[in-house]
Amino acid sequence: MKKKQKRSRSQAEYNRLGLLVITVVVLLFLGSMLQSSRKLETRLASYDARAAALEEKLEEERARTEEIDALKEYMKTDEYAEEVAREKLGLVKYGEIVFREGSSGEE
Repeated sequence: MKKKQKRSRSQAEYNRLGLLVITVVVLLFLGSMLQSSRKLETRLASYDARAAALEEKLEEERARTEEIDALKEYMKTDEYAEEVAREKLGLVKYGEIVFREGSSGEE
C-alpha cells in the first residue's frame, strides 16, 4: 500500500510540475504575442501617418493639375495671345499711344 501512495504522490508531483511547465510556456507565448502586437501597432501608426502625408500630397497635385488645366484654357483665348504680343513682341493696338521708360537721349 505504501508503494501505491508513493506512486500516486509521485504522479501528482509530475502532474503539478507538468501543469507548471505548461503554464510558463503559455505565459511566455502570451508575452511574445503582446510584444509582437505592440510592434505591429507602432508600424501601423507609422503607415497611417505616411498614408495621410501621401493623401495630402495627392490633394496638392490635384490642385496643381486644376491650375495647369485652367492655364491651358486661358492660353487658348485671344486675351492671352494679345498679352503675349504686347509683352514679348512689343506690339500695340491701332491708335494706341505708347509711353516708354528710359533715357530720351538727352542728359
